[in-house]
Parts: sequence; structure tokens; C-alpha cells
Amino acid sequence: MKDLTLNTQKKTSTDKKRWNMKRNWPLHMMLVPAVLLAIIFQYVPMAGIVIAFQDFKPWLGFTGSKWVGWDNFRYLFLYPDVGQVIWNTLVIAVFKIIAGLIAPLSFAVLLNEIRWAGFKRVSQTLVYLPHFMSWVILGGILLDILSPQGGMVNKLVIALGGEPIFFLGDGTWFRITIIVSDVWKEFGFGTIVFLASLSGINPALYEAAEVDGANRWKQTVHITLPALLPITIVVLTLSLGNILNAGFDQVFNLYNPLVYDKGDIIDTFVYRLGILNGKMSFATTVGLFKSVVATILIVVSYRLADKFANYRVF
Repeated sequence: MKDLTLNTQKKTSTDKKRWNMKRNWPLHMMLVPAVLLAIIFQYVPMAGIVIAFQDFKPWLGFTGSKWVGWDNFRYLFLYPDVGQVIWNTLVIAVFKIIAGLIAPLSFAVLLNEIRWAGFKRVSQTLVYLPHFMSWVILGGILLDILSPQGGMVNKLVIALGGEPIFFLGDGTWFRITIIVSDVWKEFGFGTIVFLASLSGINPALYEAAEVDGANRWKQTVHITLPALLPITIVVLTLSLGNILNAGFDQVFNLYNPLVYDKGDIIDTFVYRLGILNGKMSFATTVGLFKSVVATILIVVSYRLADKFANYRVF
């Protein structure tokens, strides 16, 4: 009897899956172009990972280049600049994650308190705009604004009695500039997640708090912030997967040899090694090392998101 019931359940489940497939086949077909693009441009090029285990020579190709096994990885941990590059990447990425979480969260809470709908829409539009501009454009703007000779910021510093600051030529100031400019560019777009979460808060909670005599500050502390805690945990944990991504586009368009010691990150280091210096095998080794660590961090971050915020992708 149990076997008959089990077989019936399996048959019902199979029939249901077939029915869902027939019903949703147009949606599955819409995924085909995206899947093909992912296979062609993301998975097929992964065959090039073999370069990390070779002394690769472009004129000899994959088959003709000498196989060196793990020698490139041993050299990776002995290379004098790798430690500093990894440290630069971690410092910039960690501060970007922290500042990139606090800024949109704070702005979303402040924006939520505005009752004038017109002003709120204009403010949202203005802070969203930088996100859609490339770092090529923003890099040029920052070079003009932060120039030690005639830049708007340094003119203000001089007017206040200070000395001109070489924002993009001093390592410490370069890191600060990178972090602040990234937050300025992205915090508006990041606010969308928190505003969506705020829209899901039951208005009755605020009404009840107001009846109990709670002012706007107490309502924010005891209702708004606790309601944002789950999405904050999700955003923070998922950001761990990007801890080795300090922003190639931004750093590449703003850095120069004067700030290599404080501003050179893994991605720009790989670019210089592989493209400019022709050390393709070693550059691939560094990139593969970064990818493996990033994959581990992504898995850990999803586990943490599931544990602390009950967030699951699948």
C-alpha cells in the first residue's frame, strides 16, 4: 500500500513538472540567448586558465608552451609586490563596502522622512544620475576638480588658508579619494534596495507609536531601523563576495605611478603584468588566485545570509 501511494505521488509530481514545463516553455526560451552568451563569453574563455600552469608564449600557443605546473603559484607568494597589492585591495574594498552600506542606508532613512513628494523625486533623480556615468567621464571630471593647480576643491582649500592637496598623487589621499568618489557615484542607486524595504513597513506601526507619544526620532530608532536590519544583513553579507574587487574601472582611470604603493590593486596589477609587461602566465595565476578566493567568499556570504537573514537565492 505504501509503495502504491509513493508511486502515485511520484507520478503526480512528474505530471506536474511536465505541465509546468509546457506552460512556461516561452519563459524558458527567453533564457536561451542569455545562457548562450554566458557560455560563449564566460565559460568557454575559462579554458585559458591552463596558461597559469604554463610558461605561456603567444607564438607557441597552448599546446606548444612549456608546462611548469605550480611554479607560477609558488612565484606568486614570493613576488615582492603581491603582498602590498593584496593589502591595497583589501583596504580599499573593505572601506568601500562599509561606507557603501552606511551612506545609502542613512540617505534612505532621511529620504523616507520627507513629506514633500516633489522634492523627494527630484532628490532621488539627482543622486541616481552618477551611477549611470562611466568612470572614464567621472575620472576626467575628478581630475579637473581635484587638480592641485586650479582645481575647484584646492581653490577652496587655499581660500580657507590651507595648502593645496595632491589628491591623485599622494597615496593616502588617493585611497580616500577612491573611496569617497565611489560612494558618491553608487550610494544613490544603492538606496533603491532600502527604499523598497521601507515601503513594506506597516503604516499602522507608526500610527500606534504616534498614539503612544513617540516622536519621529523614536519611531525611526524603534520601527524603521529594526525593519531595515534584515536587508542590511543581506546586503552586507553578499558584499563579502566582492571584497577582492576594489573597482578596476575607477582605479585604472585615476591612478598613476606616484600612487602604486597605496593604490595599486589586484586587477590593475594583473593588467600591467599581462598586457603591458607580457607576463601572461603570471598575470593569469594572480587572476585565478583572486577568483578562487572570491568564489569561497561568495559561498560563505550566501551561507551567512541564509543563517542570519533567512535569505536564499535557490
